Amino acid sequence: MSTHEVKVPRSATSIHVTALDGIINVNSLFTLAVFVGLAWNPTDRSFSLVDDPDCLASRSVAEGLVSFHVFSFASFLFSSVVAQGLKQAIRLSENHHASAAPHHRHHEAGGMLTHVNKTVLRAGMLICAVGSVSGCMFLMLALIDFVQVKLGSLSCRGFWTMSAVAPLVILIPAAIIIYICVVIHAFMR
Repeated sequence: MSTHEVKVPRSATSIHVTALDGIINVNSLFTLAVFVGLAWNPTDRSFSLVDDPDCLASRSVAEGLVSFHVFSFASFLFSSVVAQGLKQAIRLSENHHASAAPHHRHHEAGGMLTHVNKTVLRAGMLICAVGSVSGCMFLMLALIDFVQVKLGSLSCRGFWTMSAVAPLVILIPAAIIIYICVVIHAFMR
Protein backbone atom coordinates (compact mmCIF):
# COMPACT_ATOMS: atom_id res chain seq x y z
CA MET A 1 0.00 0.00 0.00
CA SER A 2 1.49 3.37 -1.05
CA THR A 3 1.84 6.26 1.38
CA HIS A 4 -1.15 8.03 -0.19
CA GLU A 5 -3.33 4.95 -0.43
CA VAL A 6 -5.72 4.56 2.50
CA LYS A 7 -8.41 2.13 3.50
CA VAL A 8 -11.79 3.76 3.01
CA PRO A 9 -15.21 2.33 3.92
CA ARG A 10 -17.23 1.34 0.87
CA SER A 11 -19.91 3.80 1.94
CA ALA A 12 -17.37 6.63 1.47
CA THR A 13 -16.42 5.43 -2.01
CA SER A 14 -20.11 5.17 -2.90
CA ILE A 15 -20.45 8.85 -1.97
CA HIS A 16 -17.58 9.65 -4.35
CA VAL A 17 -19.19 7.57 -7.10
CA THR A 18 -22.51 9.36 -6.53
CA ALA A 19 -20.77 12.75 -6.75
CA LEU A 20 -19.05 11.67 -9.96
CA ASP A 21 -22.41 10.48 -11.33
CA GLY A 22 -23.82 13.93 -10.60
CA ILE A 23 -20.96 15.61 -12.46
CA ILE A 24 -21.46 13.29 -15.43
CA ASN A 25 -25.24 13.83 -15.52
CA VAL A 26 -25.04 17.63 -15.35
CA ASN A 27 -22.21 17.74 -17.87
CA SER A 28 -24.25 15.51 -20.18
CA LEU A 29 -27.19 17.92 -20.08
CA PHE A 30 -24.94 20.89 -20.79
CA THR A 31 -23.13 18.97 -23.54
CA LEU A 32 -26.47 18.21 -25.20
CA ALA A 33 -27.50 21.87 -24.97
CA VAL A 34 -24.19 22.98 -26.45
CA PHE A 35 -24.44 20.40 -29.23
CA VAL A 36 -27.94 21.64 -30.13
CA GLY A 37 -26.62 25.21 -30.06
CA LEU A 38 -23.90 24.28 -32.53
CA ALA A 39 -26.54 23.15 -35.02
CA TRP A 40 -27.87 26.72 -35.28
CA ASN A 41 -26.42 29.04 -37.94
CA PRO A 42 -25.66 32.39 -36.25
CA THR A 43 -25.12 34.19 -39.56
CA ASP A 44 -28.68 33.49 -40.75
CA ARG A 45 -30.24 36.95 -40.36
CA SER A 46 -33.80 35.58 -40.74
CA PHE A 47 -33.65 34.46 -37.09
CA SER A 48 -32.52 37.83 -35.75
CA LEU A 49 -35.01 40.12 -34.03
CA VAL A 50 -32.92 43.24 -34.69
CA ASP A 51 -34.40 45.96 -36.91
CA ASP A 52 -31.60 48.54 -36.67
CA PRO A 53 -28.71 47.56 -38.98
CA ASP A 54 -26.27 49.38 -36.68
CA CYS A 55 -27.20 46.99 -33.85
CA LEU A 56 -26.67 43.76 -35.79
CA ALA A 57 -24.01 41.57 -34.24
CA SER A 58 -20.72 41.57 -36.06
CA ARG A 59 -19.16 38.55 -37.72
CA SER A 60 -16.70 38.27 -34.82
CA VAL A 61 -19.63 37.85 -32.39
CA ALA A 62 -20.99 35.01 -34.54
CA GLU A 63 -17.52 33.44 -34.67
CA GLY A 64 -17.22 33.82 -30.89
CA LEU A 65 -20.59 32.13 -30.47
CA VAL A 66 -19.42 29.06 -32.36
CA SER A 67 -15.97 29.05 -30.72
CA PHE A 68 -17.37 29.34 -27.20
CA HIS A 69 -19.82 26.52 -27.93
CA VAL A 70 -16.94 24.30 -29.02
CA PHE A 71 -14.79 25.25 -26.00
CA SER A 72 -17.74 24.57 -23.70
CA PHE A 73 -18.45 21.23 -25.37
CA ALA A 74 -14.79 20.20 -25.01
CA SER A 75 -14.66 21.27 -21.35
CA PHE A 76 -17.81 19.38 -20.37
CA LEU A 77 -16.73 16.31 -22.31
CA PHE A 78 -13.26 16.41 -20.71
CA SER A 79 -14.76 16.69 -17.22
CA SER A 80 -17.19 13.83 -17.88
CA VAL A 81 -14.50 11.51 -19.25
CA VAL A 82 -12.23 12.15 -16.24
CA ALA A 83 -15.18 11.57 -13.87
CA GLN A 84 -16.05 8.34 -15.68
CA GLY A 85 -12.43 7.21 -15.38
CA LEU A 86 -12.41 7.91 -11.64
CA LYS A 87 -15.65 5.98 -11.20
CA GLN A 88 -14.21 3.00 -13.01
CA ALA A 89 -10.99 3.14 -10.95
CA ILE A 90 -13.01 3.17 -7.70
CA ARG A 91 -15.19 0.29 -8.82
CA LEU A 92 -12.21 -1.74 -10.02
CA SER A 93 -10.48 -1.14 -6.70
CA GLU A 94 -13.59 -2.24 -4.80
CA ASN A 95 -13.97 -5.36 -6.95
CA HIS A 96 -10.27 -6.20 -6.62
CA HIS A 97 -10.35 -5.98 -2.84
CA ALA A 98 -13.73 -7.71 -2.56
CA SER A 99 -12.39 -10.72 -4.44
CA ALA A 100 -9.30 -10.97 -2.20
CA ALA A 101 -8.91 -14.01 0.00
CA PRO A 102 -11.01 -13.83 3.18
CA HIS A 103 -7.99 -13.36 5.42
CA HIS A 104 -6.97 -10.25 3.41
CA ARG A 105 -10.33 -8.55 3.68
CA HIS A 106 -10.72 -5.60 6.00
CA HIS A 107 -13.93 -5.14 7.93
CA GLU A 108 -15.06 -2.14 9.91
CA ALA A 109 -18.43 -2.11 11.66
CA GLY A 110 -19.74 -4.76 9.30
CA GLY A 111 -18.75 -2.89 6.12
CA MET A 112 -15.96 -3.64 3.67
CA LEU A 113 -12.97 -1.38 3.26
CA THR A 114 -11.27 -0.70 -0.04
CA HIS A 115 -7.92 0.86 -0.89
CA VAL A 116 -8.13 4.31 -2.48
CA ASN A 117 -5.30 6.65 -3.38
CA LYS A 118 -6.69 9.85 -1.87
CA THR A 119 -4.23 12.08 -3.73
CA VAL A 120 -5.29 10.71 -7.11
CA LEU A 121 -8.97 10.85 -6.14
CA ARG A 122 -8.72 14.46 -4.97
CA ALA A 123 -6.73 15.51 -8.03
CA GLY A 124 -9.24 13.81 -10.32
CA MET A 125 -12.19 15.44 -8.58
CA LEU A 126 -10.43 18.82 -8.82
CA ILE A 127 -9.80 18.28 -12.54
CA CYS A 128 -13.50 17.43 -13.03
CA ALA A 129 -14.47 20.62 -11.22
CA VAL A 130 -12.10 22.74 -13.34
CA GLY A 131 -13.55 21.21 -16.52
CA SER A 132 -17.12 21.87 -15.37
CA VAL A 133 -16.36 25.47 -14.31
CA SER A 134 -14.59 26.29 -17.57
CA GLY A 135 -17.46 24.68 -19.50
CA CYS A 136 -19.95 26.89 -17.65
CA MET A 137 -17.89 30.01 -18.30
CA PHE A 138 -17.60 29.25 -22.03
CA LEU A 139 -21.32 28.43 -22.18
CA MET A 140 -22.11 31.78 -20.53
CA LEU A 141 -19.96 33.59 -23.11
CA ALA A 142 -21.67 31.66 -25.92
CA LEU A 143 -25.08 32.65 -24.54
CA ILE A 144 -24.03 36.31 -24.38
CA ASP A 145 -23.01 36.13 -28.03
CA PHE A 146 -26.28 34.33 -28.83
CA VAL A 147 -28.24 37.18 -27.22
CA GLN A 148 -26.28 39.70 -29.29
CA VAL A 149 -27.07 37.83 -32.51
CA LYS A 150 -30.77 37.52 -31.67
CA LEU A 151 -31.48 40.81 -29.85
CA GLY A 152 -28.73 43.22 -30.87
CA SER A 153 -25.16 44.01 -29.92
CA LEU A 154 -24.24 45.08 -26.41
CA SER A 155 -22.91 48.38 -27.74
CA CYS A 156 -26.48 49.44 -28.61
CA ARG A 157 -27.56 48.84 -24.99
CA GLY A 158 -31.03 47.75 -26.03
CA PHE A 159 -33.47 46.97 -23.21
CA TRP A 160 -34.05 43.35 -24.23
CA THR A 161 -30.37 42.68 -24.84
CA MET A 162 -29.35 44.06 -21.46
CA SER A 163 -32.28 42.30 -19.73
CA ALA A 164 -31.17 38.98 -21.17
CA VAL A 165 -27.46 39.43 -20.46
CA ALA A 166 -27.80 40.73 -16.88
CA PRO A 167 -28.98 37.44 -15.33
CA LEU A 168 -26.27 35.56 -17.22
CA VAL A 169 -23.43 37.71 -15.88
CA ILE A 170 -24.87 37.78 -12.35
CA LEU A 171 -26.29 34.31 -11.71
CA ILE A 172 -23.77 32.09 -13.52
CA PRO A 173 -20.64 33.60 -11.87
CA ALA A 174 -22.45 33.53 -8.50
CA ALA A 175 -23.26 29.85 -8.96
CA ILE A 176 -19.68 29.14 -10.04
CA ILE A 177 -18.30 30.91 -6.97
CA ILE A 178 -20.58 28.83 -4.72
CA TYR A 179 -19.55 25.64 -6.56
CA ILE A 180 -15.84 26.50 -6.21
CA CYS A 181 -16.27 27.19 -2.47
CA VAL A 182 -18.01 23.82 -1.97
CA VAL A 183 -15.30 22.01 -3.98
CA ILE A 184 -12.53 23.71 -1.99
CA HIS A 185 -14.30 22.86 1.29
CA ALA A 186 -14.66 19.21 0.24
CA PHE A 187 -11.06 19.17 -1.01
CA MET A 188 -9.72 20.40 2.35
CA ARG A 189 -11.54 17.70 4.34
